Amino acid sequence: MAALKRIMLQFLAASAAVYGIVVLFTWLTQDRLIYFPHIGGVARSTPAQVKLSFEDVRITTTDGEALAAWWVPAIPMRGAVLLLHGNAGSIADRIDYLPHFHAMGYAVLLVDYRGYGASTGKPSEFGTYADAEAAWRWLTAERGFKTNDITVVGESLGGAVAAELAARMQPRALVLISTFTSLPDLGSEIYPWLPVRLISRYRYNTLAHLRNFRGPVLIAHSRDDEIVPFAHGERLYEAAAGAASSLEMRGGHNEAFLFGRPEWVQAVTGFLQHGAKPRQ
Repeated sequence: MAALKRIMLQFLAASAAVYGIVVLFTWLTQDRLIYFPHIGGVARSTPAQVKLSFEDVRITTTDGEALAAWWVPAIPMRGAVLLLHGNAGSIADRIDYLPHFHAMGYAVLLVDYRGYGASTGKPSEFGTYADAEAAWRWLTAERGFKTNDITVVGESLGGAVAAELAARMQPRALVLISTFTSLPDLGSEIYPWLPVRLISRYRYNTLAHLRNFRGPVLIAHSRDDEIVPFAHGERLYEAAAGAASSLEMRGGHNEAFLFGRPEWVQAVTGFLQHGAKPRQ
């Protein structure tokens, strides 16, 4: 019995040591689990592929990074959309949004975060916030758009960045696509066997920022989302401080496209023109 007890204690000690190493490794390398700038390969599509004229611009952040961006004008122009993409790929993977916003009369600024596409630097949470602010400043200071002219659209992780920007700048409207409530919330669901809330160095607290935005919000999410569960979208909808509308999409996280069906296009068009519908 004593020998068996000793073996069990040794096994438990070894298991605890392995678990501790896994936790430490995850803490040290969690940026690799969040940012995937190289997904999408080297092929570089441009708005020219969808027959739209554009400007290839460079935006400088307050800490000196140079961000690659595309400015896609619309004539006549109802306003501007600042599009903040998700954690994988680059602006070259988001050109499918452009014809739809263009058809509605909205110019679009598509910007790559630091470390993505042709932008300099290395991504981080506060870095992405600074990048979004630099893009906002380019729209307002360089192009003369007023706060009420700009709609901020965020996709997945970009929704967290968009909500943080909206809480500070109070744009005309905010659109969140397949966005999580916070990164620790999502991480604890994906890795239930890890103490994610204790070791996470990234917050991306969409829920908290959304409560500080007073304008209309559109929450677009798919029930089929296998990465960010639909419940995240429901919680964001309930947390919105201002008027909120919801759009239920279909398809997986990487397949559910905001303009994937005519009725979704109609819903987004109605939101951009008239704001959020009254809550049911």
